[in-house]
Amino acid sequence: MSDACCGDEQPVAAVHEPLWRELRFALVSGVFLLAGLATGWFGGPRPVELGLEVLALLAGGYTFVPSTLRRLVKGKIGVGTLMTIAAVGAVVLGEVGEAAMLAFLFSISEGLEEYSLARTRRGLRALLSLVPERATVMRGGTEAVVSPAELRLGDRMLVRPGERIATDGVVGDGRTALDVSAITGESVPVEAGPGDEVFAGSINGTGVLEVEVTATAEDNSLARIVRIVEAEQARKGAAQRLADRMARPLVPGIMAAAVLIAVLGAVFGDPAIWVERALVVLVAASPCALAISVPVAVVAAVGAASRSGVLVKGGAALEALGRVRGVALDKTGTLTANRPAVVEVVGDPGVLRWAAALEARSEHPLARAILDAASDVEPASDVEAVPGAGLTGHFDGRKVRLGRPGWLEPGEFAADVRRLQEAGATAVLVEYDGRVAGTIAVRDELRPEAAEVVARLRRDGYQVAMLTGDNHATAGALAAEAGIDEVHAELRPEDKARLVADRRSTAMVGDGVNDAPALATAEVGIAMGAMGTDVAIETADVALMGEDLRHLPRAFAHARHARRIMRQNVGVSLGLIIVLMPLALFGVLGLAAVVLVHELAEVVVIANGVRAGRSGKGAF
Repeated sequence: MSDACCGDEQPVAAVHEPLWRELRFALVSGVFLLAGLATGWFGGPRPVELGLEVLALLAGGYTFVPSTLRRLVKGKIGVGTLMTIAAVGAVVLGEVGEAAMLAFLFSISEGLEEYSLARTRRGLRALLSLVPERATVMRGGTEAVVSPAELRLGDRMLVRPGERIATDGVVGDGRTALDVSAITGESVPVEAGPGDEVFAGSINGTGVLEVEVTATAEDNSLARIVRIVEAEQARKGAAQRLADRMARPLVPGIMAAAVLIAVLGAVFGDPAIWVERALVVLVAASPCALAISVPVAVVAAVGAASRSGVLVKGGAALEALGRVRGVALDKTGTLTANRPAVVEVVGDPGVLRWAAALEARSEHPLARAILDAASDVEPASDVEAVPGAGLTGHFDGRKVRLGRPGWLEPGEFAADVRRLQEAGATAVLVEYDGRVAGTIAVRDELRPEAAEVVARLRRDGYQVAMLTGDNHATAGALAAEAGIDEVHAELRPEDKARLVADRRSTAMVGDGVNDAPALATAEVGIAMGAMGTDVAIETADVALMGEDLRHLPRAFAHARHARRIMRQNVGVSLGLIIVLMPLALFGVLGLAAVVLVHELAEVVVIANGVRAGRSGKGAF
């Protein structure tokens, strides 16, 4: 992060401004600087030229001097500190034009850094939509409608079909199938009955539930997600960018050297000469190339990535993306498409037809998978839902039932049900005319390219793991197909965040609200953009805007290429400072020569930085 952007906290719902607004002070500074140069070239009055240079210096300096001073008060230094010192030194030497040039260049780098950062927290508001505005609670034997904030521990909520659960609790009465994909990431509905724990934001299925409140609105699962995300974004926001990390030890060293030169020179020689040389050393140490080189590389690399469907939110994210060596993948919506489908039908030829007849008018989450698999759907009659169990109805004058094992006895299909469940599928049984006729397996299948992507990541040296809220059987079966050996299943959002925090240099890839804490905690959070929720996209450092996972290893390769260029530029910039300082110290180079070398170096690092826009080997 830049000096200019780290001094003050950004509001949660801050809206990122367009590029021209980020660069407006740099543009003003550039106009005044160009006018001053033109005045000098054409022999205009020196006072006019000087006045224009001062205005250019003030406009450019406004982007970093105030924030640098605020950070210095807090004991924090960065590349802006060194630029401020160099500008002051140039002014003392009477080179206001040089100081204005330093301010202009650094104001450009600050604007580019701010623009490339493009991070806001407005996605946290998406979490609020998961909590209903009202909750029905049983008090004194009557129903009362209250705000979720008014719920108290021990209250009994009444949750009707299709409603969201207002806060965490335990089912006291009723059975249903809950859609918990936003909270845990499970791709298929979860059966819930008396004694089962339920979470805020879950969507009730067809049954009516009475839920005993076990957490207030301020302390439920969604509130914990918000707290984790906010804390981790604040932690990342305080991290320094690459140039600042280099400047941290450099600034005090250069300041100490300049003071030492001035003091010793004044004691053993002509004070005027050595004070001037000390100031020239400060200008020689000005990190003009360092300040502009990294932002140019970042903008070039980020622009190239965005044209290929990968949104990288700033230089820190790009650098971290090129540095990580581990990848933690969510299952639902990331490795899979989050579209459950029928994977196998066992039993009589009419099993799928009978199941589709019952599901034709059903709102059950698995209905779409069964209907998509059936070629001809003729709705059954007298269809009734049995909450938490299944459906009943009549087809061709015969009674038909569809439901979970346990409500219907699998009989001769017990072994098939067990086999399908061990393979990670959800098995439902079909009973026709009083006899169990077969079973249907539904599963959220891997993306076609998932195994290829995992293989490439491992070939590139990344450690790959799966983190999911799904059950162990489903997670293990799909991980084996994808070629992933390390699997962590049945995780809550905070569990994912804790696991990612324990894994050093790891990127987390996810797409849902339940992934937000892990995306914020990981060194790099990567969201599946097209399928992802707003909160996942806004929380993440990188967003894959398409559904093709093959962008993931390409993004890593592109970031590694850009990071190499960034490090090259930093190395050249620091090397230049190391060479120029002794030459300035011993009077080999005067101020004009030092400035000329700096300008040439800036051209070199800018040209090298532009190369970051051309993808490296194996990238886009």
